[in-house]
This record gives sequence, structure tokens and C-alpha cells, in this order.
Amino acid sequence: MRESILSHLDDAAYLEALYRKNKSEFKETFKALYPAIENNNAARFWHERLNYESNSIAWGTLSDLIFVVIATLLAGFVAKMPDLFSISDEFFFPRNIGFIVFPFLTAFFIWKNNVNIKTVGILAASLVGSLIFINLLPDNQDSDTLFLACIHLPIFLWMLLGVAFSGNELGNFRQRLEYLRFNGDGIVMIGILAIACGLVTAITFGLFELIGINIEPFFENYLIVFGLPAVPIVATFLTYINPQLVNKVSPIIAKLFSPVVLVMLLVYLGAIIYSGKDPYNDREFLLLFNSLLIGVMALIFFSVAEGSTQKMLGIDFWVIFLLSMVTILVNGIALSAILFRIAEWGFTPNRLAVLGSNVLMLVHLLMIAFHLYKTITKNSEKLAIGKAIVMYIPVYLVWVAIVLFLFPFIFDFQ
Repeated sequence: MRESILSHLDDAAYLEALYRKNKSEFKETFKALYPAIENNNAARFWHERLNYESNSIAWGTLSDLIFVVIATLLAGFVAKMPDLFSISDEFFFPRNIGFIVFPFLTAFFIWKNNVNIKTVGILAASLVGSLIFINLLPDNQDSDTLFLACIHLPIFLWMLLGVAFSGNELGNFRQRLEYLRFNGDGIVMIGILAIACGLVTAITFGLFELIGINIEPFFENYLIVFGLPAVPIVATFLTYINPQLVNKVSPIIAKLFSPVVLVMLLVYLGAIIYSGKDPYNDREFLLLFNSLLIGVMALIFFSVAEGSTQKMLGIDFWVIFLLSMVTILVNGIALSAILFRIAEWGFTPNRLAVLGSNVLMLVHLLMIAFHLYKTITKNSEKLAIGKAIVMYIPVYLVWVAIVLFLFPFIFDFQ
């Protein structure tokens, strides 16, 4: 990429094609090259283009807005299906909650990224196949494999969304990192929209209550059903069209929360010893322990994804490194507790699923900690940390697919 840019600085058509072929790598390479070529007119143009940030909010094209409206209405229709077709809520929502939003977000990125027909076919087959599979599983509310399939399906759909987001650059780790950063920005935008919607709802209820009209049934049956799916769809659209809206907020959140979570984890580990609680004999505590582990790992992923392209101080890397080391300790405790429970009471679908997840997370954390240490000691570039994160994600995808599609048959739907 470096040589291609330098040798074609005055070839506008070539540079445009190179940029469209691999936008993330082009930006990174050009940013590193610019100090040496800033006197070139074409280089100055590209510098302004790649770094231009508008202060105004863009609302996209008319076709963008039409897509968002149609996607919102269809998502609301999916959420309303139990009422329309007399389907049990207990049957429908655990199995299909991921299909309320993820297919429409996937379609959005397929459209915006001009994803090739082969990838579109794979994504469509995966979505339809998983939809049929999850709804054909036996309706046994006490089934562990059904429970595991239902909680792993949204993760599977999230990973398919990442494929659509990466588009034709799926093999480029920078694009996968961009997906993690986009998720962080999207979560911030969802939070903002949720707060705004909550305020509007409270004001609306208050105003109608003053004039003696009860709008709660209409609100619950229609506005909430269509409004809740609209939040992530609109948030995704706004974040994609206006990345400048929250892309400066997300790194600040990551920097603020990383040291706070580090201190909290250290205090929490000490409190466990003091309280006498342990994950070896308390199943509920073990589940909470693993939930904490997943949350902290998500924070590490997000912090590294942001830090791979943002200016980070040495102290920032030290905080993430120490956080990863403490998380390795937490993972080790959880893993030993799972092994203890398996040795005492044997294999179950839940124990095997948690065991596999913890082993994968432990390996991943060790890789991340290793690259963080190399970056801190100046033996590696910070992009190597991001690469260590995103290149391992397909391993999670394989495990999620095994739990989702194979566990019900391996354990005879128990």
C-alpha cells in the first residue's frame, strides 16, 4: 500500500480506486506517509479529504431514510407477531429476539458496502437457516440446550453482522477493528436515544394524565413495540452517516472506565475472600462471576479497538495491560471452578458450554496481554494488539456455532 500511494500520488483515478478497495488500510498508510509528502498538492487534498469533519448532522439520502423507515416498520411487525398470530410470548421471544433487529442491520451494511453476491448468499443462508433451526427445536422450557441455543443465537447474528459490516474487506483486520469501534460508538448512540425516548415518554404520559386520558394500553401495544426496535436501527444509521457525533466520546469513556473497572476488580477479589463466597460450590455466584468476566473482556476489546487508532499514553496501555492480567486471574478462578464442578458432578450442556468459552477467553486474554506487554516495552506496534483481538474472533464464531447447532443433538435436546 505504501509503495502504491507514493508511486501514484499524481494519478487521481488510481488513488481513488486504491482507497475504495481498502479504505481503512489506505487511511492508516496515508496518515503515516503524510509528514514526508505534505508539500505535494495531491497529498494535501487527500489529507483534507480523509480528515474532514463536518459540524452539521447529515441525514443521508432519500433512499437511506426510506430504508430506515421500512426497516423500523418491519422490525416492529416482527416484534408484534405473537399478538398478530397468537404465538406464545414464552416461545417466540427467547428464540427470535435477535431476528427483530439484526437481519435489518445486516441488510443495511450489505447495501451500503456493495457486498459481493457470494457473501450475500452465505449471510442469507445463515440467517434463514438459523431462523428455521431455532424455531424447530422442541418446546421444552426446562431444556438446557434450548436455553444455550437461545443465548448464543444473538452472538451468532452479531458476528454475521460483522461480516456484512466488513463487506468485501473481511480479510482485513483493520476493518474488523473498525467494526468493534463502530459497536462502541453505536452503544453510546443507543444510550443517548434511549434517554431521549425515555424523557419523551415520561412527558407524554404526564401531559395526557393531566387531561384524564390513559394512553398506556396504546403505548404498550404499539409505540413501544415499534419504538424499541427503532432505537438500534436509527442509532446504527446515525453513527454510520455521522461518525463524528460520538467518535470522540467513546475513547473518553474507555479511558475513564478502564482504571475504574481495574480498581473495582481488585477490590471485588478481596471482597470475595472476606465474604466467604466462592464459585466452586455456588452455581449462581459462578454464573455472575462469568458474566463479570465477559463484561470486562468486552471493555478490554473496546479499549484496545479505540486505542489502536487513537493517541494513547503509556499509562493507558499499562492500565489495559493490568486489567487484562487481573481478568486472566478472574478467568483462571472461573475455569478452575468449572473443572471442579465437572469433576464432582460430571458433564452437562451448561458446564461444557461455559468450559469451552472460558478456555477460549483465557487463550485470547493471554495473547492480548502478551502483545500489550510488547507494545509497552516498544517491541511491537500498537496495531499488533488490535490484530490479536480481531483475528481470534472467528474462533469464537466456531464455538458459538457448535453450541447453537450441535449441542441440542449431542445432548439429545436435554
